[in-house]
Amino acid sequence: TLDKMAEYTQSEDIIKRYEAYGWETYEIDGHDLAVVEETIAAAKASNNGKPKFIKCNTIIGKGMEETEGTNAAHGEAGVPYVDKARAAIGLPEEKWFVSEGTRDFFEGVQEKNAKIYADWQATYSAWKEANPEKAAELEAAVNDDVMPAEEMMKVIPEMGTDAEATRVSGFKVIQEIAKAVPNYISGSADLHGSTRNYINDGGNFGAGFDKSYAGKNLYFGIREHAMGAILNGIAYHGIFKASGSTFLVFVDYFRPTIRVASLAELNRVSYILTHDSIGVGEDGPTHQPVETVSGLRVIPNLDVFRPSDAEETVAAYVSSVTRKEGPTALILSRQNLAQNNDVPAHERREGALKGAYIAKKETADLDLIIIATGSEVQHALAAAKDMPGARVVSMPCMELYERQSDDYKESVLPSTCTKRIAMEAGVSAPWYKYASKVVGVDRFGFSAPGDIVMKELGMSAENLASEIATMN
Repeated sequence: TLDKMAEYTQSEDIIKRYEAYGWETYEIDGHDLAVVEETIAAAKASNNGKPKFIKCNTIIGKGMEETEGTNAAHGEAGVPYVDKARAAIGLPEEKWFVSEGTRDFFEGVQEKNAKIYADWQATYSAWKEANPEKAAELEAAVNDDVMPAEEMMKVIPEMGTDAEATRVSGFKVIQEIAKAVPNYISGSADLHGSTRNYINDGGNFGAGFDKSYAGKNLYFGIREHAMGAILNGIAYHGIFKASGSTFLVFVDYFRPTIRVASLAELNRVSYILTHDSIGVGEDGPTHQPVETVSGLRVIPNLDVFRPSDAEETVAAYVSSVTRKEGPTALILSRQNLAQNNDVPAHERREGALKGAYIAKKETADLDLIIIATGSEVQHALAAAKDMPGARVVSMPCMELYERQSDDYKESVLPSTCTKRIAMEAGVSAPWYKYASKVVGVDRFGFSAPGDIVMKELGMSAENLASEIATMN
């Protein structure tokens, strides 16, 4: 490694680790090319269903006597000795030399592969003719062809008018998503019972017990980082759209995989992250995310959706499976939230699909805009009830709102109204982009029932109204 030789910094037995994983392992001299070729051939010929791991023991910087066998060979220290080392092992001075043996090996590869491809296409064509419905479903999955978001929202029934946690709404919605998108699968890092993303009648994926490889529900165990990496692998392979769930506060365990998904534009991936705020309650500050949602919002190309009610949750899920540019994080509540029944269901869905919309329009001259998201929208609506000049804007997804036209954004947040206040049960910093005053939570929470924590830390209609009263 850069600092020291590997035996200095790590003491584990790599072969035993992979054997414990259930892999088939090989250990060879990595400088013996004949043995390398034989071992690769043996691994390919072994059809026992196990993944293969070949440990090739080599000497770093071999042939470069000044740095051979030392960590200095890992970096730039060996650069001055490269030409000398090339000559010592018989390579010509030409820097981009390709041996005749290498050229001979690749001769005819194109012709060979063309025949293999043609044979496969013939086999597929015969299968497609015999199985037209399955072929159509497969090709739609491969091409990432799903019905448009607007159409998908129409086939999902209205969610109801009673107060409900958005994780519970999510459970209802994911059943509909699984019907509308046959190649959609979902899993959890040991929290299906809490995150509520189990696909009913979908079966469980894997071997043994009640599992099969046709299952749509994945059990990742308490392995958040592995879950994120597996989701990325599924997306890279194509065919399936996959989501994984855990508590929001645990998202930092697999943050690097979310960053990769965003960087690689893996739109087939989504994350279901529940227990979204200090409303978690008795588990206390270790399990109450305050900085976490904003920590996700700063990742480029990641849509972060924090819906305020069931109908916004529909839009969030639909957006996650129809988006083409990158992954989506769905941020859902543990506690019940009031439904904004004054706005028709289809309007809430359509508005949420644009990232932000007017959840309550002013009934007099506009003199105040209250912006809120998630569980705080209900407080914004309650506080504005007796304020005829107040507009309430629900902003479930900042990123999606920012991609709307200038005209739409101006219609929601008109530049003529600068008296604005935002509210979220999390750190306040991101909201100053839209508001001059923010009611947020810039500290860790504490252990108590969720409603008490919320009230004590200012997440109430009463406190919001008091803060508004202090504004000019």
